[in-house]
Amino acid sequence: MQGFKKKKGNNPLVVWRADTPMHMERYKETMVKKLPLELMFQLFSLLIGFILVHGVYVTVIRPQADAFLAGEHAQMAANTEHVQQRNFYVVMRDYEQEACLVLMFWALAILGYKGVHSFRQQRQLDEDLLQLPGGLPLGVEDVRELIQRLNELPSGSRDFLLPRALRSAIQRFGATRNVQDAATALDAVCAAEGERMESELSTIRYIAWAIPSVGFIGTVRGIGAALSQAHQAVEGDITGVTQSLGVAFNSTFIALVISIVLMFFVHQLQLMQERLVLDSQTYGDRHLVARLRVHP
Repeated sequence: MQGFKKKKGNNPLVVWRADTPMHMERYKETMVKKLPLELMFQLFSLLIGFILVHGVYVTVIRPQADAFLAGEHAQMAANTEHVQQRNFYVVMRDYEQEACLVLMFWALAILGYKGVHSFRQQRQLDEDLLQLPGGLPLGVEDVRELIQRLNELPSGSRDFLLPRALRSAIQRFGATRNVQDAATALDAVCAAEGERMESELSTIRYIAWAIPSVGFIGTVRGIGAALSQAHQAVEGDITGVTQSLGVAFNSTFIALVISIVLMFFVHQLQLMQERLVLDSQTYGDRHLVARLRVHP
């Protein structure tokens, strides 16, 4: 076989058993390193999002909204027929809208992190990881060399989905000398990765659910404040009631708009991850499983 240095007398079963603890230990170390890194990124992005959004609110949105409302009150006091105009800063000024924006930027940061990771893995599908001549069958005696080539990949991409799936299929083939077992191992790794990616979206889905809930909190707060000022409306002063109702409807409106936008990006990330899993399965079937042969 071209490109391979075969060694007679090697027992593929022994090679597979000897390599398996090393690969499992390396995979565990990678996952241990990945989890704190991702957790720190999420906490850091939440802190940065809060600082930026709160800074904009303190310096721009609330001063502009207060200035606009003061001008509108002055015009209404001078002209009883004046109709109060809507203003972007007034719509965005309340605490519920600020909380919704913080949650939105937090979720977008997490989506961006996962999207970049999935994109890097998707690009790996265009590479020839096994570096095999076209149409050349693979036998049990080639297991050691195939695994070595996967282990020589850069450390940043060695534990991506595709190398792990190929490595698992090759090791299973070396242990059982059965092509069907190799295909089963490949599919199992891809299926497990798909379930893991799905479970990791739970945080983002929780944020997407929490944003409308925060908006409804503003609705309840605004309606409660309006009811507490009902006696002023009976006396002819409806300014406080209209402002409180504005808080109620504005918070719900902004929360629903943000939720719609955020769910679009969530579904785009989910689609990217599902394509990655399916394309990895196809890659393994075409470039590895279909070329495995058991010599009599």
